[in-house]
Amino acid sequence: MKKLRRTQANKLDEFIEEHLLPHKEFRRQVNEAIDIICTFLKETCFQEAAHPVRVSKVVKGGSSGKGTTLKDLSDADLVVFLTNLTSFQENFKHRGRFIKEIRRQLEACQRKEMFEVEFEVQKQRKRKSRALSFVLRSPWFSQGVKFDVLPAFDALGQVTEDYKPDPQIYVQLIQECEKLRREGEFSPCFTELQRAFLKERPAKLKSLIRLVKHWYQMCKKRHGKKLPSQYALELLTIYAWEQDGSKTKFRTAEGFRTVLELVLKHQDLCIYWEKYYDFENHIIRQYLRRQLEKPRPVILDPADPTGNVAGGEPQRWQLLAQEVTVWLKYSCCKNLDGTPVSTWNVPVRTPSFFM
Repeated sequence: MKKLRRTQANKLDEFIEEHLLPHKEFRRQVNEAIDIICTFLKETCFQEAAHPVRVSKVVKGGSSGKGTTLKDLSDADLVVFLTNLTSFQENFKHRGRFIKEIRRQLEACQRKEMFEVEFEVQKQRKRKSRALSFVLRSPWFSQGVKFDVLPAFDALGQVTEDYKPDPQIYVQLIQECEKLRREGEFSPCFTELQRAFLKERPAKLKSLIRLVKHWYQMCKKRHGKKLPSQYALELLTIYAWEQDGSKTKFRTAEGFRTVLELVLKHQDLCIYWEKYYDFENHIIRQYLRRQLEKPRPVILDPADPTGNVAGGEPQRWQLLAQEVTVWLKYSCCKNLDGTPVSTWNVPVRTPSFFM
């Protein structure tokens, strides 16, 4: 593959088109495989369970659900909403049992050769993991496609266009997270909102997100799991684009350099959205104030106020910032005359920052 670092800034769109956009055939094949798994999870998986289990819906998240899949590299979160789980607390308490049952059924189907595809169920990294991970292999794919299956409490019910959750859902979420001391624990319950937040954005923005993800993956090869989450970088890209006016046409190199410059300013970042939750309810307002007063960087998940996807260990951002200082010297961040590509005028805080 032609190296991104050697690509001229004015050729980044061509680089994305040639090297990052997945082939239509690959997308179709991945979606077919996902449909097979979704049908199995909804209609077959729990038929022989010891207790009656009903699946209300299976929702596709991850890059496949959001429409930001990279070429030959796909991941999908398949969130299985179970009517048996009636609260966040029950979700936390019982999900292990459902993960165990899904694993058992998948392995049984594999033995019976019920699918045209092969599964490789991954060992659980944590004893109380919230997901069952497996890799799907098929003659269709040049490499395996990673899936995470996550049992979840259906807190939202039917999600329609322009849906905004009842504030009481977030009040319950905040209270349960604080009781368990596990903020962001229940983000899978809000997968539909995370997906909707990005899915309808312009193709040009999704291409910029692909470029940022590709850059992040290259940094990750050097540093492994020591970097911030990829989701934080996706949200940072969306924020930068919105602050520049949410244009459908823009210079990709400027957007890319803007995101890199924001990484350098990570110690000042404080970003949130009011699309699905806001400051009207007093419990949510007090909680958001506490969240936004936390040490920087703060990037709140737009669908889940308990999830600071940029928080945790600041050294992760420091490592990424070190990468940025090197990358800013490469051709992809410079004009043909060697001057730095312009950046968008983006504040490090959400402008309506509430105090």
